[in-house]
Amino acid sequence: MYDPRPVDTGTIFLTPELTVLTETISENIHDVWGRRRIDQGWKWGPARDDKKKTSPCLIAYQDLPEIEKEYDRSMVLETIKMIIALGYRIEKDSA
Repeated sequence: MYDPRPVDTGTIFLTPELTVLTETISENIHDVWGRRRIDQGWKWGPARDDKKKTSPCLIAYQDLPEIEKEYDRSMVLETIKMIIALGYRIEKDSA
């Protein structure tokens, strides 16, 4: 039986800079997903249909419903927090 055991990130808090980065990465992930779908022949449609290859989420990130944005954000947020929990640092190059 599957027993998920994610890295504990409960004590990790992001700086304001990393919070901004979270949103930037979320938008990029949506664009990567969208590009992949379009390359596979998917198009925008009012409902997801795997046979017709349509999805209502094939729109710009800023136009997504908040619930869809929140999914992307939560995945990115937990990934960044996990990286920090594992002892890595994320720093912007000053150059």
